[in-house]
Amino acid sequence: MTKTVASAPGKIVLSGEYAVLDGAPAVCMAVDRRARATVSTSDADFSTVEAAAHTNTTGRFRVSDGVLQWLQGQEDFGVVDSVWRSAGVGDLSSCAIKLDSSEFIDRESGAKMGIGSSAAITVALAAAITGSTNIANIAQRAHADLQGGVGSGVDVACSVAGGLIEYRIEGASVSQLKWPEGLKARLVWTGSSASTREKLSLLGATVSKPSRVRLVAASEDIALSWRSGNADRLMADYHNYIECLREFSIDHGLGIFDAGHADIQRIANADNLVYKPCGAGGGDVGIVLGTDMRRIDNFAAQIAGRFRILDWRLTDAGVTIEGSKREP
Repeated sequence: MTKTVASAPGKIVLSGEYAVLDGAPAVCMAVDRRARATVSTSDADFSTVEAAAHTNTTGRFRVSDGVLQWLQGQEDFGVVDSVWRSAGVGDLSSCAIKLDSSEFIDRESGAKMGIGSSAAITVALAAAITGSTNIANIAQRAHADLQGGVGSGVDVACSVAGGLIEYRIEGASVSQLKWPEGLKARLVWTGSSASTREKLSLLGATVSKPSRVRLVAASEDIALSWRSGNADRLMADYHNYIECLREFSIDHGLGIFDAGHADIQRIANADNLVYKPCGAGGGDVGIVLGTDMRRIDNFAAQIAGRFRILDWRLTDAGVTIEGSKREP
Protein backbone atom coordinates (compact mmCIF):
# COMPACT_ATOMS: atom_id res chain seq x y z
CA MET A 1 0.00 0.00 0.00
CA THR A 2 1.23 3.49 -0.87
CA LYS A 3 0.32 6.31 1.48
CA THR A 4 0.80 10.05 0.85
CA VAL A 5 0.07 12.76 3.43
CA ALA A 6 0.00 16.44 2.47
CA SER A 7 -0.91 19.55 4.44
CA ALA A 8 -1.58 23.24 3.79
CA PRO A 9 -2.03 26.24 6.10
CA GLY A 10 -5.01 28.48 6.71
CA LYS A 11 -4.90 32.17 5.95
CA ILE A 12 -5.70 35.60 7.36
CA VAL A 13 -6.41 38.48 4.96
CA LEU A 14 -4.68 41.61 6.27
CA SER A 15 -5.80 44.06 3.56
CA GLY A 16 -7.47 44.15 0.18
CA GLU A 17 -10.57 42.18 1.18
CA TYR A 18 -13.32 42.66 -1.42
CA ALA A 19 -11.12 45.13 -3.35
CA VAL A 20 -9.02 42.21 -4.58
CA LEU A 21 -12.02 41.27 -6.76
CA ASP A 22 -11.60 44.62 -8.53
CA GLY A 23 -7.91 44.08 -9.25
CA ALA A 24 -6.43 45.63 -6.10
CA PRO A 25 -3.66 43.82 -4.21
CA ALA A 26 -4.52 41.77 -1.15
CA VAL A 27 -2.00 41.15 1.62
CA CYS A 28 -2.45 37.80 3.31
CA MET A 29 -0.60 35.74 5.89
CA ALA A 30 -0.51 31.98 6.33
CA VAL A 31 -1.20 30.83 9.89
CA ASP A 32 0.01 27.74 11.71
CA ARG A 33 -3.28 25.88 11.51
CA ARG A 34 -3.14 23.17 8.86
CA ALA A 35 -5.54 21.04 6.86
CA ARG A 36 -4.35 17.53 5.96
CA ALA A 37 -5.18 15.07 3.23
CA THR A 38 -4.11 11.43 3.30
CA VAL A 39 -4.40 9.29 0.17
CA SER A 40 -3.73 5.55 0.50
CA THR A 41 -3.99 2.93 -2.22
CA SER A 42 -6.59 0.27 -1.57
CA ASP A 43 -7.49 -3.24 -2.75
CA ALA A 44 -11.21 -2.55 -2.40
CA ASP A 45 -13.59 -2.49 -5.37
CA PHE A 46 -14.30 1.20 -4.73
CA SER A 47 -12.58 4.24 -3.26
CA THR A 48 -13.59 5.88 0.01
CA VAL A 49 -13.33 9.39 1.46
CA GLU A 50 -13.82 10.51 5.05
CA ALA A 51 -13.75 13.97 6.66
CA ALA A 52 -14.56 13.56 10.35
CA ALA A 53 -14.52 17.31 11.11
CA HIS A 54 -16.98 17.96 8.28
CA THR A 55 -19.41 15.03 8.12
CA ASN A 56 -20.06 11.58 9.54
CA THR A 57 -20.77 10.26 6.04
CA THR A 58 -18.23 8.04 4.30
CA GLY A 59 -18.11 8.77 0.59
CA ARG A 60 -17.74 5.89 -1.85
CA PHE A 61 -16.92 6.16 -5.54
CA ARG A 62 -15.43 4.40 -8.54
CA VAL A 63 -13.54 6.01 -11.41
CA SER A 64 -14.39 5.38 -15.05
CA ASP A 65 -12.61 7.17 -17.89
CA GLY A 66 -11.29 9.71 -15.41
CA VAL A 67 -14.77 10.55 -14.08
CA LEU A 68 -15.87 9.82 -10.51
CA GLN A 69 -18.99 7.67 -10.28
CA TRP A 70 -20.38 8.20 -6.79
CA LEU A 71 -22.01 5.39 -4.87
CA GLN A 72 -22.52 7.52 -1.74
CA GLY A 73 -21.73 10.97 -0.39
CA GLN A 74 -21.22 13.10 -3.49
CA GLU A 75 -23.01 16.06 -1.89
CA ASP A 76 -20.53 16.05 1.01
CA PHE A 77 -17.33 15.67 -0.98
CA GLY A 78 -17.47 18.09 -3.89
CA VAL A 79 -13.81 18.92 -3.24
CA VAL A 80 -12.79 15.43 -4.37
CA ASP A 81 -14.69 15.84 -7.65
CA SER A 82 -13.18 19.27 -8.25
CA VAL A 83 -9.59 18.27 -7.49
CA TRP A 84 -9.85 15.05 -9.48
CA ARG A 85 -11.03 16.90 -12.58
CA SER A 86 -8.53 19.73 -12.22
CA ALA A 87 -5.58 17.42 -11.63
CA GLY A 88 -6.53 15.18 -14.55
CA VAL A 89 -5.32 12.14 -12.66
CA GLY A 90 -7.43 9.72 -14.70
CA ASP A 91 -8.21 6.17 -13.62
CA LEU A 92 -6.12 5.68 -10.52
CA SER A 93 -6.45 2.44 -8.60
CA SER A 94 -8.88 2.43 -5.69
CA CYS A 95 -7.82 4.60 -2.78
CA ALA A 96 -8.83 5.66 0.70
CA ILE A 97 -8.89 9.44 1.24
CA LYS A 98 -8.99 11.09 4.65
CA LEU A 99 -9.49 14.86 4.96
CA ASP A 100 -8.78 16.61 8.25
CA SER A 101 -9.74 20.25 8.85
CA SER A 102 -10.14 19.93 12.63
CA GLU A 103 -7.59 22.71 13.29
CA PHE A 104 -10.00 25.15 11.62
CA ILE A 105 -12.82 24.39 14.05
CA ASP A 106 -13.33 26.12 17.42
CA ARG A 107 -13.20 23.31 19.97
CA GLU A 108 -15.58 25.02 22.39
CA SER A 109 -18.40 25.85 19.98
CA GLY A 110 -17.71 23.57 17.02
CA ALA A 111 -17.90 26.62 14.72
CA LYS A 112 -15.68 27.12 11.67
CA MET A 113 -13.29 29.97 12.35
CA GLY A 114 -13.13 31.49 8.87
CA ILE A 115 -9.46 31.01 7.99
CA GLY A 116 -9.84 29.31 4.62
CA SER A 117 -10.55 25.68 5.45
CA SER A 118 -11.99 24.79 2.04
CA ALA A 119 -8.99 26.31 0.24
CA ALA A 120 -6.50 24.56 2.54
CA ILE A 121 -8.22 21.19 2.10
CA THR A 122 -8.30 21.71 -1.68
CA VAL A 123 -4.57 22.50 -1.73
CA ALA A 124 -3.66 19.60 0.55
CA LEU A 125 -5.75 17.12 -1.45
CA ALA A 126 -4.28 18.30 -4.76
CA ALA A 127 -0.78 17.74 -3.35
CA ALA A 128 -1.63 14.31 -1.90
CA ILE A 129 -3.29 13.05 -5.08
CA THR A 130 -0.54 14.25 -7.41
CA GLY A 131 2.34 13.63 -4.99
CA SER A 132 3.64 17.13 -5.77
CA THR A 133 3.61 20.60 -4.23
CA ASN A 134 3.70 22.22 -7.68
CA ILE A 135 -0.06 22.41 -7.73
CA ALA A 136 -0.93 26.14 -7.65
CA ASN A 137 -2.83 26.09 -10.95
CA ILE A 138 -4.56 22.81 -10.16
CA ALA A 139 -5.68 24.09 -6.76
CA GLN A 140 -6.91 27.41 -8.16
CA ARG A 141 -9.00 25.66 -10.83
CA ALA A 142 -10.36 23.13 -8.35
CA HIS A 143 -11.34 25.70 -5.73
CA ALA A 144 -12.96 27.98 -8.32
CA ASP A 145 -14.98 24.98 -9.52
CA LEU A 146 -15.90 24.05 -5.93
CA GLN A 147 -16.99 27.63 -5.13
CA GLY A 148 -18.95 28.10 -8.33
CA GLY A 149 -16.49 30.71 -9.58
CA VAL A 150 -16.98 32.95 -6.53
CA GLY A 151 -13.92 34.43 -4.82
CA SER A 152 -10.51 35.81 -5.70
CA GLY A 153 -8.25 32.82 -5.08
CA VAL A 154 -6.16 34.64 -2.46
CA ASP A 155 -6.81 31.93 0.13
CA VAL A 156 -5.60 29.22 -2.24
CA ALA A 157 -2.50 31.24 -3.14
CA CYS A 158 -1.63 31.74 0.52
CA SER A 159 -2.13 28.06 1.36
CA VAL A 160 0.19 27.07 -1.48
CA ALA A 161 2.91 29.68 -0.84
CA GLY A 162 2.85 30.13 2.93
CA GLY A 163 4.36 33.18 4.62
CA LEU A 164 3.23 36.76 4.05
CA ILE A 165 2.17 37.44 0.47
CA GLU A 166 0.80 40.14 -1.79
CA TYR A 167 -1.72 38.72 -4.25
CA ARG A 168 -3.46 40.02 -7.34
CA ILE A 169 -6.31 38.23 -9.05
CA GLU A 170 -4.92 38.91 -12.53
CA GLY A 171 -2.74 35.93 -13.26
CA ALA A 172 -3.13 34.80 -9.64
CA SER A 173 0.22 36.53 -9.06
CA VAL A 174 2.01 36.12 -5.74
CA SER A 175 4.85 38.17 -4.24
CA GLN A 176 6.46 37.26 -0.94
CA LEU A 177 6.74 40.00 1.68
CA LYS A 178 8.73 40.30 4.91
CA TRP A 179 7.02 40.96 8.22
CA PRO A 180 7.89 44.55 9.32
CA GLU A 181 10.48 44.70 12.08
CA GLY A 182 8.95 45.73 15.40
CA LEU A 183 5.34 45.07 14.32
CA LYS A 184 3.44 42.97 16.86
CA ALA A 185 0.17 41.21 16.15
CA ARG A 186 -2.44 39.04 17.81
CA LEU A 187 -5.47 37.39 16.30
CA VAL A 188 -8.92 37.62 17.89
CA TRP A 189 -11.76 35.10 17.54
CA THR A 190 -15.16 36.82 17.73
CA GLY A 191 -16.97 33.59 18.57
CA SER A 192 -19.26 33.94 15.53
CA SER A 193 -18.87 32.32 12.13
CA ALA A 194 -19.44 34.31 8.95
CA SER A 195 -20.09 33.13 5.39
CA THR A 196 -17.83 34.66 2.74
CA ARG A 197 -20.09 33.32 0.01
CA GLU A 198 -23.12 35.07 1.53
CA LYS A 199 -21.21 38.35 1.79
CA LEU A 200 -20.10 38.13 -1.83
CA SER A 201 -23.68 37.38 -2.89
CA LEU A 202 -24.82 40.52 -1.04
CA LEU A 203 -22.13 42.56 -2.77
CA GLY A 204 -23.11 41.19 -6.16
CA ALA A 205 -26.75 42.13 -5.57
CA THR A 206 -25.94 45.72 -4.52
CA VAL A 207 -25.42 48.72 -6.79
CA SER A 208 -21.74 49.66 -6.61
CA LYS A 209 -21.05 52.90 -4.73
CA PRO A 210 -18.07 55.30 -4.94
CA SER A 211 -16.72 53.83 -1.70
CA ARG A 212 -15.89 50.66 -3.64
CA VAL A 213 -13.49 52.65 -5.81
CA ARG A 214 -12.01 54.33 -2.75
CA LEU A 215 -11.42 50.95 -1.14
CA VAL A 216 -9.44 49.86 -4.21
CA ALA A 217 -7.23 52.95 -3.90
CA ALA A 218 -6.80 52.40 -0.16
CA SER A 219 -5.83 48.78 -0.80
CA GLU A 220 -3.11 49.90 -3.20
CA ASP A 221 -1.82 52.34 -0.57
CA ILE A 222 -1.76 49.86 2.30
CA ALA A 223 -0.02 47.27 0.13
CA LEU A 224 2.72 49.85 -0.47
CA SER A 225 2.99 50.28 3.29
CA TRP A 226 3.37 46.53 3.77
CA ARG A 227 6.04 46.48 1.07
CA SER A 228 7.93 49.28 2.83
CA GLY A 229 8.51 47.10 5.87
CA ASN A 230 8.08 50.16 8.10
CA ALA A 231 5.88 49.35 11.10
CA ASP A 232 5.16 52.97 12.04
CA ARG A 233 4.13 53.87 8.50
CA LEU A 234 1.90 50.81 8.32
CA MET A 235 0.17 51.65 11.60
CA ALA A 236 -0.48 55.23 10.47
CA ASP A 237 -1.78 54.21 7.04
CA TYR A 238 -4.13 51.57 8.40
CA HIS A 239 -6.43 54.21 9.87
CA ASN A 240 -7.41 55.46 6.41
CA TYR A 241 -7.74 51.93 5.07
CA ILE A 242 -10.05 50.86 7.89
CA GLU A 243 -12.27 53.92 7.46
CA CYS A 244 -12.55 53.18 3.73
CA LEU A 245 -13.45 49.58 4.58
CA ARG A 246 -16.09 50.76 7.06
CA GLU A 247 -17.65 53.17 4.54
CA PHE A 248 -17.65 50.45 1.88
CA SER A 249 -19.37 48.06 4.31
CA ILE A 250 -22.10 50.56 5.20
CA ASP A 251 -22.74 51.57 1.59
CA HIS A 252 -23.08 47.97 0.44
CA GLY A 253 -24.89 46.54 3.50
CA LEU A 254 -22.18 44.00 4.30
CA GLY A 255 -21.94 44.33 8.09
CA ILE A 256 -18.17 43.79 8.03
CA PHE A 257 -17.77 45.34 11.50
CA ASP A 258 -20.71 43.45 13.04
CA ALA A 259 -20.49 40.51 15.50
CA GLY A 260 -18.30 42.44 17.91
CA HIS A 261 -15.66 43.81 15.53
CA ALA A 262 -16.76 47.42 16.08
CA ASP A 263 -16.56 47.04 19.88
CA ILE A 264 -13.12 45.43 19.66
CA GLN A 265 -11.90 48.23 17.41
CA ARG A 266 -13.01 50.92 19.88
CA ILE A 267 -11.05 49.22 22.66
CA ALA A 268 -7.98 48.92 20.45
CA ASN A 269 -8.17 52.55 19.31
CA ALA A 270 -8.24 53.74 22.93
CA ASP A 271 -4.84 52.06 23.40
CA ASN A 272 -3.38 53.47 20.16
CA LEU A 273 -3.56 50.08 18.47
CA VAL A 274 -4.93 49.12 15.06
CA TYR A 275 -7.71 46.55 14.82
CA LYS A 276 -9.59 45.27 11.79
CA PRO A 277 -11.78 42.34 10.77
CA CYS A 278 -10.01 39.89 8.48
CA GLY A 279 -11.50 38.76 5.21
CA ALA A 280 -15.27 38.95 4.80
CA GLY A 281 -15.84 40.20 8.37
CA GLY A 282 -19.16 40.12 10.19
CA GLY A 283 -17.70 37.50 12.51
CA ASP A 284 -14.78 35.08 12.28
CA VAL A 285 -11.31 36.47 13.06
CA GLY A 286 -9.80 39.95 13.40
CA ILE A 287 -6.26 41.18 13.97
CA VAL A 288 -4.80 43.73 16.37
CA LEU A 289 -1.53 45.42 15.38
CA GLY A 290 0.88 47.53 17.41
CA THR A 291 4.53 48.20 18.19
CA ASP A 292 4.23 47.94 21.99
CA MET A 293 3.52 44.48 23.36
CA ARG A 294 2.42 45.93 26.71
CA ARG A 295 -0.43 47.77 24.98
CA ILE A 296 -1.50 44.58 23.22
CA ASP A 297 -1.45 42.68 26.51
CA ASN A 298 -3.61 45.40 28.07
CA PHE A 299 -6.00 45.18 25.12
CA ALA A 300 -6.19 41.40 25.52
CA ALA A 301 -7.07 41.77 29.20
CA GLN A 302 -9.89 44.19 28.35
CA ILE A 303 -11.59 41.91 25.84
CA ALA A 304 -11.13 38.72 27.88
CA GLY A 305 -14.44 37.04 28.66
CA ARG A 306 -16.19 38.33 25.54
CA PHE A 307 -13.62 37.46 22.88
CA ARG A 308 -10.57 35.25 22.69
CA ILE A 309 -6.99 36.02 21.81
CA LEU A 310 -5.60 33.21 19.65
CA ASP A 311 -2.06 31.92 19.98
CA TRP A 312 -1.70 31.44 16.21
CA ARG A 313 1.39 32.66 14.40
CA LEU A 314 2.57 33.45 10.89
CA THR A 315 4.02 30.35 9.23
CA ASP A 316 6.39 30.25 6.28
CA ALA A 317 5.41 26.66 5.51
CA GLY A 318 3.04 26.48 2.55
CA VAL A 319 1.77 23.26 1.03
CA THR A 320 3.92 20.34 2.19
CA ILE A 321 4.20 16.65 1.49
CA GLU A 322 4.49 15.38 5.06
CA GLY A 323 5.05 11.75 4.10
CA SER A 324 4.94 9.43 1.12
CA LYS A 325 5.82 5.81 1.58
CA ARG A 326 5.03 2.26 0.60
CA GLU A 327 3.67 0.19 3.46
CA PRO A 328 3.21 -3.59 3.68
